[in-house]
Order: sequence, then C-alpha cells, then structure tokens
Amino acid sequence: MDRLDKLKILEEFDVYNRPQECSKCGGVMIFKGCGEYKCEKCRNVEYDDYGKVRNYIEKHRGANAAEAAEATGVKQKTIRTMLRESRLEITEGSTVFLKCEICGTAIRSGRVCSNCEVEFNRRMENKIHERHSKMMSGFGTGRTDGEEGTKRFIRDKG
Repeated sequence: MDRLDKLKILEEFDVYNRPQECSKCGGVMIFKGCGEYKCEKCRNVEYDDYGKVRNYIEKHRGANAAEAAEATGVKQKTIRTMLRESRLEITEGSTVFLKCEICGTAIRSGRVCSNCEVEFNRRMENKIHERHSKMMSGFGTGRTDGEEGTKRFIRDKG
C-alpha cells in the first residue's frame, strides 16, 4: 500500500477535512490548535472544517448553522456534529436550541443536559462496578466461613 492509498483511507475517516498536505508546496501540515494547521516548509496556514466555522462564528456573532455553512462551505450536518460534540455552543439569547437526548430539555451544546449527565454517569459507574464484581467473583471474594487455609484440591496419589 503506497502513501497515496493511506491518505485516501485516512480521508474517509476524517470528518472535519483536516489538511494533510500543504496546498502550496506539498509539505506536511502541523496542527497548531483550534482547527489551524501550518506547513512545516513554507509556513502556509490552512484550516479544517472546525477552524473555518469557528473563525466565521467569531467574526459573525449570532450566525446560525445555515449561514455558517453557506459562508464556509462546511455542511450543516458537520456543524450539528460539532455542536453535539460540544466543540461549538449556541450563543446565549438564541431562539434555537438542541434538545437533551434523555429528557428533552433545551441545551446549547452536547447531547444531554447537566442534570441527565450526572445521572447517566452515575448509572455507568454502577454498571462498571457490577461488571467488575461479577468478573472478580471466585477469586477469593466468594469463600465461605471456615474454609480459611484449607486446600482446594487434593491430589490422588494412586
């Protein structure tokens, strides 16, 4: 598998269209943060989808997903994914909100509200604890009283 095939495979999994090679000189793009990438050879700066949307929203406060998508060329579906991943947040005072996937409360980013997140995490911790307890049964946790120091197996000398 040559380098071009590897890049094609990586692009299929790349939701935010991260620049791999410089569009000017073909050099390697180095991640600098907040969706910004800089070429290691010519210092050209490029942005992935997150960087484009973030820069647009910073310059145009209160812009909605449709406006950001039209201006940046990033799909609205990708912008909604960024909101669900808490990479972006709906501005205060906006009439548009996301809904908590558990209780339906209006939220500004993520998948669940803060109340449901606490309860969800508590349930997950309990499930992990139960699974761990089941896996560890039989390793000294299930002995009955009076068996301390006794052999578990007796060899047949015959």
